[in-house]
Parts: sequence; C-alpha cells; structure tokens
Amino acid sequence: MAYRLVRARPKVDRLVELRERLDTGEIEAMDPFGRAMTQALEEARFDPASGEAVWIEEDYCSPPLAMERTEVLDDYFEDITIVEEDVEETAGWQQISDFPGLWKQVLDDVQR
Repeated sequence: MAYRLVRARPKVDRLVELRERLDTGEIEAMDPFGRAMTQALEEARFDPASGEAVWIEEDYCSPPLAMERTEVLDDYFEDITIVEEDVEETAGWQQISDFPGLWKQVLDDVQR
C-alpha cells in the first residue's frame, strides 16, 4: 500500500459542506478511493503555524491523488502538497499527532 503525507490549505468557507458530505457517506461511497479518503479526512489534523490541514492518504494514483483531487479535494483545499510520497501509515500519523483535529479547530472557527 502507498501512503502519502499531505498538506493543503483549507477553503474554510467550504468545509461545512465537506463535513456534511463525509457525514452522509457520500464520499465514502465513491469508488475506488472513497473509503480511504473518508478515513483520512475524518482523522485530518490542523497545523496552527501554517494554517494547513495535514493528513495521511492511502493512494495509488499517478500522479498522486489524481482522482481524489478531481472528485473532492480541489473543491475544498488549495495548495495541495504531497510532503512524503511513501510514508509508513502509523509513522506518518505519529508525525502529526500533536496537531489539533481539523474538524474541531476549523469548524469551531467557522461557526462562531
């Protein structure tokens, strides 16, 4: 399996919609990447220093995240960057474990 360490700048005004699509299972139903993307975005973190969302994504596309960007990610994030193309999943999540959860951080700010 290939895992990518991803950073991206959230389009904050669009994240409520993304959260709704995750909650309804719409993204999870997308084949072939929906389940992995849903899991990654559910666990995404927020880097307060850069203002970026950070997550580990299971991905087999060439170029990386091609289908995911076209179908979902480009609608909700800008400046999507693959920081590491082949990271071990557990080690990748450990690298970002000190960051607060994306949804807690960003949705709280949007809803104020």
